[in-house]
Amino acid sequence: MDNGKALQAAAIEGDPRWSAVVGRAADADGSFVYAVKTTGVYCRPSCASRRARPENVAFFATPAEAERAGFRACRRCRPDEALAPAAQQSARIVELCRLIETAEHIPSLSELAAHSGLSPYHLHREFKRVTGLTPRAYATAHRARRVRRELRRSDSVTDAIYEAGYGSNGRFYAESDAVLGMTPAAYRKGGTDTEIRFAVGDCSLGAILVAQSERGICAILLGDDPQALVDDLQTRFPAARLVAGDADFDSLVAQVVGFVEAPATGLELPLDIRGTAFQQRVWQALQKIPPGERISYTELAQRIGAPAAVRAVAGACAANAIAVAIPCHRVVRNDGGLAGYRWGVERKRSLLERETEGR
Repeated sequence: MDNGKALQAAAIEGDPRWSAVVGRAADADGSFVYAVKTTGVYCRPSCASRRARPENVAFFATPAEAERAGFRACRRCRPDEALAPAAQQSARIVELCRLIETAEHIPSLSELAAHSGLSPYHLHREFKRVTGLTPRAYATAHRARRVRRELRRSDSVTDAIYEAGYGSNGRFYAESDAVLGMTPAAYRKGGTDTEIRFAVGDCSLGAILVAQSERGICAILLGDDPQALVDDLQTRFPAARLVAGDADFDSLVAQVVGFVEAPATGLELPLDIRGTAFQQRVWQALQKIPPGERISYTELAQRIGAPAAVRAVAGACAANAIAVAIPCHRVVRNDGGLAGYRWGVERKRSLLERETEGR
């Protein structure tokens, strides 16, 4: 890079507006636009397009100013379109949620876009920003709630499936394991046919309870009182048949304890992860955080594409029942503080320290 470009790059990188562009800050939209000299296009700060090199960037206060300088509006983020006030945009998304909930079939993205007056791209982005889910994921989660409700009150599984909006038995059964975590018949009986084996042991963090369904590890609970852990398990699975583990199960508990003592070694056991669609997105993102790394709740929200859902992300972390294997202990406050761990801050500190030592 020649000296002139280096100076230009340094000037842009020193401009606070560049930080908004790098962070794709939606709250900066409307305050300025940035143009890329090599493409002739100008964008909103939140535009998801590939980041330009700073020496090729110019800032403008308004779209009109950028256009007078010879740049054209980006077709992706449409910076020349007026921004709807936040309350109005949220109300529009709430209206779409009600439309999805009352529709006989799951509306397509184009149908929702036509109803809202937004482009499909902007609708998809705003819906996810407000709700934390895509329109399709929201519709799927709502239909899952409906089928659970109908299974509890309908005379037959078939009636419940059709009342919940599924067009055929086959389509529902293809999704039933993910939706219910068990067969529809077992769910109608309140999960009474579900067997969960468990055992309580000791580790350096105190008492540990490990529970396994036929699908995999469904709980790893930590605490000081073994009986409290058993009570917690019964609360989580009130209709299941809890069975104390045998000698073979003790070997599985030993594997889990070994993993807790040295998280960097990994846990090669299947997990039975049950939660809402949003919770599962958060938990999947947690599993991608490598040992020893720490991220904030804000960054985690950004990683799942829901930057406005920081509180919901924190709630999903708190609802996690599979300690360490779903490493919510790797999420910290924006200032790096170790708050918000359901099994105690000292256990969180200990887990992070041993992960850092093992790097």
